[in-house]
Amino acid sequence: MAVGILLVTHPGIGPALIASATRLLRQLPLRTEAFEVAYDADADLLLPEASAALRRVDGGEGVLVLSDLYGATPSNLAARIARIGTPVRRVSALNLPMLLRVMNYADMSLDELPAIAAAGARNGVIVDDA
Repeated sequence: MAVGILLVTHPGIGPALIASATRLLRQLPLRTEAFEVAYDADADLLLPEASAALRRVDGGEGVLVLSDLYGATPSNLAARIARIGTPVRRVSALNLPMLLRVMNYADMSLDELPAIAAAGARNGVIVDDA
């Protein structure tokens, strides 16, 4: 069993990050899915679909939900699905370094992965003065 990864993002972001991570790692070690939320979406209408996506990626140890922008509709939807019963931890400001870092620590627990994700995001920001 393992932690599942659900990306809840605006259109185009989640699938692109999964495709890039898959290309770089050849195969993702954790069950991962992207759930896209349209800019004008009604979160109430998407709740059943998002809940189903959460259940699909749950490998038995809960789900790490990564969203692109805190406070936006995808993040708010992520907060709602986090309350349906499946153990969930959420991290926002999703980027490729964050996703890759999580995949490289696939053996970590749900309680440990949020800090790993945040470190990946922070460490992926480099100011290049060259």
